[in-house]
Amino acid sequence: MRLRPTPVSASKKPGVLGWRGLVIGMAMSLGLMGCERLPVDVNQGGYRGTGMEQVVNPRIESVKLAANQAPAALEPAEEGGPKASQVYQNVQVLGDLSVAQFNRLMVAMTAWVSPEQGCAYCHNVQNFADDGLYTKLVARRMTQMTQTINDRWQSHVGQTGVTCYTCHRGQNLPAKRWFTEPEMQIAGRLLGNDSGQNRAGVEAVANSDLPYDPYTPFLLESNPIRVNGTTALPTGNRMSIKQTEWTYALMMHMSEGLGVNCTYCHNTRAIAEWEQSPPARVTAWYGIRMVREV
Repeated sequence: MRLRPTPVSASKKPGVLGWRGLVIGMAMSLGLMGCERLPVDVNQGGYRGTGMEQVVNPRIESVKLAANQAPAALEPAEEGGPKASQVYQNVQVLGDLSVAQFNRLMVAMTAWVSPEQGCAYCHNVQNFADDGLYTKLVARRMTQMTQTINDRWQSHVGQTGVTCYTCHRGQNLPAKRWFTEPEMQIAGRLLGNDSGQNRAGVEAVANSDLPYDPYTPFLLESNPIRVNGTTALPTGNRMSIKQTEWTYALMMHMSEGLGVNCTYCHNTRAIAEWEQSPPARVTAWYGIRMVREV
């Protein structure tokens, strides 16, 4: 007597459920890759139900806080005594400081900008009055810029102010800097003109396909940063979707730079309305005009 084997359904075949589980698990993992690991805190900044909130991950914030600690300040210098311009030659900026104050600031600037090269990064150590090094000329202009910001733009920097360390963080060149994009040569280019956007890996605009140089039209120049048009009919109104993308690119840059979302400066129910915006929007408004001036 021959026994016929019982047929096994496809759903019960060995390995089928395993493969399905693996595929499902991989799909779930990919879906969670864009999420931050818990726990997260939510700080409410407006009425409930309006989405006026900032999502903060304490684990990530602690890393940011540790990376943005200002160096310890040097001991205060004496105010009395002769002025630096009376003792040293060719002191075109900061000459009103006392010699002790001037030397203290030079030591601090060395730590902020060139801790490895020391004084020789900006100075001819055989003749400190010499202006032969380009870095000395740049440092002089940067000092004047810092004075202008701290004197005229307290509406943005407040009483805290800025120093060389604000941008340099112990490096010769700030890690975050930009240059105007050169004109694209499209002759023989397979993809043609990219119209200033759709470029992968641009951290400044959060790796999006938005225009990658919103700084030239809005910061180097003074083009209006708007999304909504000011007239109902297209009477010279260029506030098109394309123009909106440039505005969004700048907003993405500011959001990434501050580590916040849109609701830090805007009210989600009326993005354009100043009367309903948080106070931070006013601070940002002054900041944009400060950058345009300096």
